[in-house]
Amino acid sequence: MNSFSRRQKIFFALILLLVIGLGAGFFYAKNNKTEFAAGGLSLFQKVSKFLPLSTDTKKEIEVVDKLVSELTKKDGVTRTYLLMLQNNHELRPGGGFLGQYAVVKVKDGEVISQKFEDANLLDQRINAKVTPPYPLTRKMQIKKWKFRDSNFSPDFPTNVEKAEYFYRLAGGGEKFDGVVAVNGDVFNRVLELTGPLTPTGYNTTFTSQDGAIKLQEVVERAYLGDDVPAESKQARKNIMKVLTAEIITKLTSLNNIPKVAELGLDELRKKNVMINFEDPNLQSLVESVNWAGKVNQEWTGDYLMFVDANLGALKTDYYVKRRIDYTVDFTGEKPFATAVYVYNNTAPTNDWRTSDYHTYVRAYVPKGSTYKERFMINAVAPGEDLGRTFIGGYVDAEINQGDVTTTLKYELPETITPDNYSLMIQKQSGIGTLPVHIKIITKEKTVEQSADIIHDTTFTFQETEEKK
Repeated sequence: MNSFSRRQKIFFALILLLVIGLGAGFFYAKNNKTEFAAGGLSLFQKVSKFLPLSTDTKKEIEVVDKLVSELTKKDGVTRTYLLMLQNNHELRPGGGFLGQYAVVKVKDGEVISQKFEDANLLDQRINAKVTPPYPLTRKMQIKKWKFRDSNFSPDFPTNVEKAEYFYRLAGGGEKFDGVVAVNGDVFNRVLELTGPLTPTGYNTTFTSQDGAIKLQEVVERAYLGDDVPAESKQARKNIMKVLTAEIITKLTSLNNIPKVAELGLDELRKKNVMINFEDPNLQSLVESVNWAGKVNQEWTGDYLMFVDANLGALKTDYYVKRRIDYTVDFTGEKPFATAVYVYNNTAPTNDWRTSDYHTYVRAYVPKGSTYKERFMINAVAPGEDLGRTFIGGYVDAEINQGDVTTTLKYELPETITPDNYSLMIQKQSGIGTLPVHIKIITKEKTVEQSADIIHDTTFTFQETEEKK
């Protein structure tokens, strides 16, 4: 086995286990070969010397160290992992549209087999008729629920269960030890480290500014239309294999462990990467540092999570800007919330990639909340899911329309009071930076707070400043 193929296989295993870049922290160079730093050697602990560490970061490093020790032990056991590649320019509740996947088997720290495939090819092998979530049927005329649409929950463990179910329906016999989802935005971040790439056999150069957009052009634009042969359409994503190999070569030659590790940690925190393990002990580890993509069902304070499902079948989310304006009024008989999710579709024009934005949006709120009013959202209906009440409906944000102030008003349960008030806002996977403005109104005063959040965030009443 030559050194390049070994680098590729080992590094790809770590992409699955601890995902793009993060795993590079566990390599060291020796005699022009890339070897795996296993056992007592933890380069992540060495990385910590270069980084200003908060308590949360120290905990993350401890978790990584435990995962590495567990997952790299040479015990002769073959472990199988599923990697789901999601394009968050076409947003789904669990991140981006699930367009491609890989199955990788690892034994004694080395990849022994790997398979890339377009999700559509897997779906062609599913004959069972599974009823899709209603919004997919109503807006997209999808009659059978399949693997590519399996991530219709904002809760990653739920999506993992559904993806594995469809994989089995397609004839897949593997039982996965772990599942990793990676959103397309990670591609641009990786290109920040590697620099521009022109994959062998292609004339397109990908940079950190335009990599994801250009990749869509290569794998989609040239294959539009009914006159394109089916075999050509099925091979349109072959460039991914070439790009993966060249990215791996670049990353393993960087010799800059802190930067690569920082990138991986950052994408895990943003939920652009989510991890799920079959082993309950490993799953508990990733949950302890919020890398599991779970909807929090234990939080007892006020709660809000907006979740979009792009039903326009195009990549318009690249141009959609969002923000939250949230007000809680405690001056009435019951606490009353007004949640405004503002959309702005900044796409320059309708074309093969973008259009007016059409979404099914759900606001997850405290269980027991009572829906009252709505504005600029249609067919609103409440429901229960994941230990929360949700209020869902359809929103259209046209190009050049400006702000679309989707508004939902509801009564909060009486357990939410101004005394020691706290609010958790969970951010949907695949959403970038989300500006948030919060206003709390009581009979005594009004307090406000604003923040740009990149991950799940908790606000407390005591942290706000009194409005003069």
